[in-house]
Amino acid sequence: MKSPPKMGSDRSSNLRRPMKHSMDYTQKVDPKNGKPYLAVRKRGRELLLEPLTNKGTGFSREEREELGLHGLLPTRISTMEEQLSRAYGNNLAAGSPLGRYVHLATLQDRNEVLFFRLLHEHIEELMPIVYTPTVGEACQRFSHIYRQSRGVYIGYDQRGRIAEVLRNFPMKEPSVIVVTDGERILGLGDQGIGGMGIPIGKLCLYTLCAGLPPDTTLPIMLDVGTDNEELLKDPLYLGLRHKRVRGAEYQAFVDEFVAAVQEVHPRAVLQWEDFLKENALFQLERFREKLTSFNDDIQGTAAVTVAGLLASLRISGGKLEDQRLLLGGAGASAQGIAALFVSALMDGTGMSREAAHRRVFMVDSQGLVVNDRPKLEGFKRDFARAAEEIDDWKVADRGKITLLEAIDNARPTLLVGTSATPGFFAEPIVRAMGRHNARPVIFPLSNPTSKAECTPADALAWTEGRAVVATGSPFAPVELGGRSHRIGQCNNSYIFPGVGLGAWVGKLSRITDQMFLDAARSLASNVTDEELAEGSLFPKLGRIREISADVACAVIRRAVQQGFADKRLLVNLEQRVRDAMWFPEYLPFQPD
Repeated sequence: MKSPPKMGSDRSSNLRRPMKHSMDYTQKVDPKNGKPYLAVRKRGRELLLEPLTNKGTGFSREEREELGLHGLLPTRISTMEEQLSRAYGNNLAAGSPLGRYVHLATLQDRNEVLFFRLLHEHIEELMPIVYTPTVGEACQRFSHIYRQSRGVYIGYDQRGRIAEVLRNFPMKEPSVIVVTDGERILGLGDQGIGGMGIPIGKLCLYTLCAGLPPDTTLPIMLDVGTDNEELLKDPLYLGLRHKRVRGAEYQAFVDEFVAAVQEVHPRAVLQWEDFLKENALFQLERFREKLTSFNDDIQGTAAVTVAGLLASLRISGGKLEDQRLLLGGAGASAQGIAALFVSALMDGTGMSREAAHRRVFMVDSQGLVVNDRPKLEGFKRDFARAAEEIDDWKVADRGKITLLEAIDNARPTLLVGTSATPGFFAEPIVRAMGRHNARPVIFPLSNPTSKAECTPADALAWTEGRAVVATGSPFAPVELGGRSHRIGQCNNSYIFPGVGLGAWVGKLSRITDQMFLDAARSLASNVTDEELAEGSLFPKLGRIREISADVACAVIRRAVQQGFADKRLLVNLEQRVRDAMWFPEYLPFQPD
């Protein structure tokens, strides 16, 4: 079994937090030995039914005696290593990725410490099971694999009483809330109430990757109906059976939800997740100055992509001021990436905003995004190209400039896919990138795996191994020309857990785009020369807790600079952050 990460006092920090977890258990410190323990009010079987107090066969003989557990468990006491071996074997026996997902969800509902320790010990293998790509299938099958409630479901029929609904959940001070309305789940579209799998999965990663205590994270589903006819016809579907509420009624519902969060959980960080692109951008702008909130699809994706770009310069030897970005897709994620890329150019090179904007191009299903396109969506206008900027382009039809024509004329150094269109980066596209760049940077980011714009194997083969590739979903290493290329995953989990950790520890009043830029720089600086030599622009997941701590510190430093956090936080900041990070191991129990 792997050793826990060496991060100062990281292993015991979660046990020193002077925090009342719930009415049933409280963390305390034994005055005799200075070691932490949990004072529990429940006894017997009730302890076994609470996932954060259930150790299963791991309860010591003394705990069984004092807490009335004799006879309720097999007589043999298991070590953590033995429990992990058993749990891992059962997970493998579950067979399919979805079967393994269900097994892990059941384990989380039974023994949360063991669940997170198992993920920690097998992070590279199990992270794709608890999140993308498997979580996509779990969302599609949500109503059929449902076992036990987790989080809060707020239906449109509960409008007018959302604060009351929030209070029904037994959590006093959430660290992070992740909320979705299920309309744009990964690249799969409207999954209705099945979208709840995304907040649940994201919050697993907050704990796994950044050590946010699991009893402080809160997933929320806003159920406003679904336009997915297959779900509406499914007799087992668990959500509201009507078309999606839209327009003013929808916005009033969201407004009431935000007001309820401000009333019931005023210190929580609110993350918007997998909303339709127009809604995602609108809600972010509507509320970003009113509470501590961010949108991972927009800002987190942007930060991890910019981090990949910054790391790629260490391979290509290029300069930031010479980079040109072409986005295949023009939705919310693309807008976020473009905006942060512009910020990076301005902040890193002193380039003007206008000049930086001219280095961004977007191609969607209707071709190059231009400002004289009929019925151009408002959110696409910022990065739409003016006619005079492309007057000298050689194209067949100015009414619909293709992706290939955009590459041959704009000559981008970085091609990023957010289209959810498999095959969008076809062979002529990739070869064109290779013609114009010695080391073309190609990021097919759409997920799950089935939605990727191209495979890493194709991108490398079509550029004779010269492409620098990162993907949105995990891919196996590619063997080409006698060399193994490790494919780095442009995974938001390198960013959003650390941002949330920083916002929680720092008690940030706002989260800004500049904080995400600093998070991107922090991530890029954590990529080692050895990892770059393997072809990967991102670190191995085994270092994710260390990286999240660094990201959190970068976020807090920027927050202090911008006036959104107390400057006293900067004293022993690194230790402060690491001391807040929870690690999954059992505490001694004592009756309270």
